[in-house]
Amino acid sequence: MSKASMSFILRLKIDKRTASFGKIATVISSSGGDLVAIDVIKENKQTTVRDLSINVDQKDAQNLIINKLRKLEGISIQHTTDRTFLAHSGGKIHVVPKVKIDNRDDMSRVYTPEVARVCEAIDQDVERAHEYTIKKNAVAVISDGTAVLGLGKIKPEAAMPVMEGKAMLFKQFADIDAYPICLDTQDPEEIITIVKALRPTFGGINLEDIASPNCFSIEQRLKKELNIPVFHDDQHGTAIVALAGLLNALTLVSKPIETCKIIVCGIGAAGMAITNMLIKAGATNVIGVDVEGALHCRKKYERPGWNEFANKTNPNNEEGELCEVIKDADVFIGVSAPGLLTQADIKQMAKSPIVFALANPNPEIQPEEAKPYAAVIATGRSDYPNQVNNVLCFPGIFRGALDCRAKEINDEMKLAAAKAIASTIQEDELDAEYIIPSVFNREVVPSIRQAVINAAITTGVAQIEPD
Repeated sequence: MSKASMSFILRLKIDKRTASFGKIATVISSSGGDLVAIDVIKENKQTTVRDLSINVDQKDAQNLIINKLRKLEGISIQHTTDRTFLAHSGGKIHVVPKVKIDNRDDMSRVYTPEVARVCEAIDQDVERAHEYTIKKNAVAVISDGTAVLGLGKIKPEAAMPVMEGKAMLFKQFADIDAYPICLDTQDPEEIITIVKALRPTFGGINLEDIASPNCFSIEQRLKKELNIPVFHDDQHGTAIVALAGLLNALTLVSKPIETCKIIVCGIGAAGMAITNMLIKAGATNVIGVDVEGALHCRKKYERPGWNEFANKTNPNNEEGELCEVIKDADVFIGVSAPGLLTQADIKQMAKSPIVFALANPNPEIQPEEAKPYAAVIATGRSDYPNQVNNVLCFPGIFRGALDCRAKEINDEMKLAAAKAIASTIQEDELDAEYIIPSVFNREVVPSIRQAVINAAITTGVAQIEPD
């Protein structure tokens, strides 16, 4: 399986009399490149111009290939194109009209003067905005740039490519029109005020890449003060997909979640949300581990949310570092940092241990190291089996919430989404390397949508019952 993370295109002018394509291919492969495509641009008796598409594992390999090719006789590099940057040129999304404007009559209908009639109708009954504007299918993807991917705090402009990508995924998987909005403020009160002011336009709010602890207070306040769904995907999306995978993994090893000892390593936004989902699903013995070791209720903590977390977890008040409390654990879920879990730790776990090493881009333990001792392994990476990927969750969650005009996305809806994701894999299909469906599985979004709608109706937060 390929682990290439970058690709680029080299346009070479090759003198056929002095240069050998075999030498070019040798330089590429010996420098860590994978030549995946060759396109002939121009050709004559003396020269040929070709575009070479090359995959590499790291940026250094790209530079090495270019430098070595420059030294070959008869080779001229005309230009280099980074395919990732090319995909981002001019942004990745655009707005397309749904109605053609070919003449004055069309213009008068979609704009002045006829549009005034629609404005007046909505002004008399604002609920009609769901019928006559983009609101019913529009989600704002909002970030302050403080926790973007593995980059940490970056400028809001630099966060835009990620938010644009998120908007693309909304459209691709659930036909939702999502709009990237990066804010030039990290003040929670300002963010809350801005998002509340956007309410007339959007049917849902997806908070993205906002650092802890602000992400907690911002989401809680917005959920309380808005009557549209507000969802912090970094918390709840991760938790929902992790639970879905765990439910299938536990089925595979024939262990009920109620009797499992579960270690959650990394008690930040994702760790807290995962723990809440585990408890909601019936887990009774979850132990959170962070820099201060296992959290327990006999100790008082300064970090936001940790005291509340300790009061509802670790029923036996186990103390110590990860290597101590992991003894006899059935499940390890890591959302922390690379290299924190060792083979010796897994050997201490209960029979048929489950390891979810979800730190990105480098997991708490490499799957190759864990495989001899773990029954099931999952990571957050796409180049290993069982990827815990938020893309499995948020399109379907919002599709269901928008379609029933839910006032919020509550715990029951999240649990329903997790079970829906898990159920797309039949029990006879389950395998140690297939506990989580692909993001391209077309059953996932419809299954989540219906489960979320049913849960919203049952819990009284749905405002309509869709067909």
